[in-house]
Amino acid sequence: MGALRHVQDRVLFGAAYYDEYLPTDRIATDMAMMRDAHLNVIRIAESTWSTLEPQPGVFDLGHVDRALDAAEEAGLSVIVGTPTYAVPAWLVASHPEVLAVTDRIDTPRYGARQIMDITHPAFRFHAERVIRLLVWHVAQRGHVIGFQLDNETKHYDAASRGVQRGFVKHLRAEFDDDLDALNRAFGLAYWSNRVDAWEDFPDVRGTINGSLGAAFDRYRRGLVEEYLGWQAGIVRELARPEQFVTHNFDLDWAPGWSYGLQPSVDHFRAARTVDVAGVDVYHPTQSRLTGKEIAFGGDLTRSLKGGANHLVLETQAQGQHGWLPYPGQLRLQAWSHLASGACGVLYWHWHSIHHSFETYWKGLLSHDLESNPTLEEAGVFGAEVERLGSALTGLRKRNRVAVMVSNEALTALRWFALETGFPEAVRPSVTYNDVLRRVYDALFELNVEVDLVPFDAADLGVYAMLVVPVLYSAPEATLAALRAYVEGGGHLVATFRTGVADEHLQVWHDRAPHALTDVFGASYQQFSTPDGARLAFTGAFADLAAGGTVAGTAGDEATPAAEAVLELLQPDEGTEVLATYDHPAWSGYAAITRNAVGGGTATYLATLTDPVTTRAVLGRLVRDAGLWGWPQDLAATAPSVAVRRGTSGRGRELTYLLNYAGRSVTLPAPVAGTSLLDGRAVGTGDELVLGAWDLVVLES
Repeated sequence: MGALRHVQDRVLFGAAYYDEYLPTDRIATDMAMMRDAHLNVIRIAESTWSTLEPQPGVFDLGHVDRALDAAEEAGLSVIVGTPTYAVPAWLVASHPEVLAVTDRIDTPRYGARQIMDITHPAFRFHAERVIRLLVWHVAQRGHVIGFQLDNETKHYDAASRGVQRGFVKHLRAEFDDDLDALNRAFGLAYWSNRVDAWEDFPDVRGTINGSLGAAFDRYRRGLVEEYLGWQAGIVRELARPEQFVTHNFDLDWAPGWSYGLQPSVDHFRAARTVDVAGVDVYHPTQSRLTGKEIAFGGDLTRSLKGGANHLVLETQAQGQHGWLPYPGQLRLQAWSHLASGACGVLYWHWHSIHHSFETYWKGLLSHDLESNPTLEEAGVFGAEVERLGSALTGLRKRNRVAVMVSNEALTALRWFALETGFPEAVRPSVTYNDVLRRVYDALFELNVEVDLVPFDAADLGVYAMLVVPVLYSAPEATLAALRAYVEGGGHLVATFRTGVADEHLQVWHDRAPHALTDVFGASYQQFSTPDGARLAFTGAFADLAAGGTVAGTAGDEATPAAEAVLELLQPDEGTEVLATYDHPAWSGYAAITRNAVGGGTATYLATLTDPVTTRAVLGRLVRDAGLWGWPQDLAATAPSVAVRRGTSGRGRELTYLLNYAGRSVTLPAPVAGTSLLDGRAVGTGDELVLGAWDLVVLES
């Protein structure tokens, strides 16, 4: 627990700082400005290998020492990053083979970051040397509180001969050297892809076999876990016991910001290598700020370590064009991270850079390096958390709803896209992460807080409701766990394309969803694209479509449309049908069913619908599961206000009311307590006024 002390006694608030990038010597000025803005930590060194080691074996830690000395004098703590995610030019000149041969590139070229093969012996040799020197040099400095491993590490699509040789060794171990077993599991007889001698194993980059391709991606995700574990081992040899080890995981980057599950890392496995999970979260702002990306990134990262607090190691200050926050938004964003369980918020970065690729990914300071409204607003948040101190730390959540996620299913649906069944040539209109976010966003809008759990989570029974989006591929053990969850009284909600294939992507040869047809009380043999099909709610859900209010449409579009895929679901006798298809050919099939099993229920959604309808359906299921409460009532009366709750480290209940709107909202206080930001006592039902992009935090 010693390594966690620095993230338990205060909220860390700071920015990445790069003295070596600055056009003038202003380090004393910067530190004074940071203290004026109530920053208490900086992050250094993670991208400066060529500065630390300008030639092989020639080291210069001058900039590191300057930053450490200045931070110490200013009373700032420091997180030191290992500088391995961007390799120096001399390393590539001496060992060009360290550059990653990838799925698409046979002859890589130097220039960008994250272009190396993280398994290559020459890279490992030189990386270990610079890591050891740096950590040894700084570890005994009292204000160095932790180390960040690498930066947003992924496998970088590495597919060199060495990586593929390692993959074949991995397969030989997995299949006990039995090529016949591998051929059967992957279906390699198709198109004469059988491999009948290990030495004949082909270049995996050319495969048309989704099972083999997905296995290669799974293996490469494992390389990230091994690599971070290797770095963590080196750092821990030299670090003091009270210094933590972290890493800044990133998310998928789909619409231009942090979005969904990262396809190139298994976060749950990789997070085992660190003491504190970290994350980089970037999101739209201005009129598009909703809080969803912040909440998703926070909920995922908090879940990686069993609900422990996490660090937001990078988030935007000014950021890209169009991200300059409106007045009030930067403060609201920072508080939103804390409401998800963050124990620290650090900006990328302190000063805007005056050259190269990220010149216009702007920091707290603009290029003039003077104070500005964004910095001043950061200082407002900094002063608040500095004053409140331990009232905010150690937040724990006891969520009753979980969303199951799977890197394996994500990879599978890149090989067998939802709308075509063929590999993604370009990004399809609906991906795994689109469905995941459709479900997550609906729950967020309902003020239903969730944990995210992996497909092989050990104890699902702690949750009253489990939502499983597009779990295309899963081993029998996972499907058995879902069965046991329902039989034990849980409320399971699964979407289309769940239980289709095994862990090797071989489609099951029985009715879908495999091994769960009796649990759901329904099955299907055929599916298609919607072709104009709409949903017709029936039975207990008949009122959802009244007046077209669910989909927010009218006239001919008074019922919501099916999207992406449509499964022709056939309910068993006694299964509750909640929606059918409004379509001339498919009207005899169910679109949503619910089945009672023991004390639990299993609901199956056989198609995707628009966000409003998804929210309405999930809202009804939450209510029917007995999980409805005042946060869900507030979602209807004050839809721009998100509710986030938990228990602080000092045992007090914290209720965050976050207004993601450019207008003020008035609402009755849902709980009694002390308003932490202004100190006033609040009774249940008292009038609360949340200004534009403002918040209230109640401590009960």
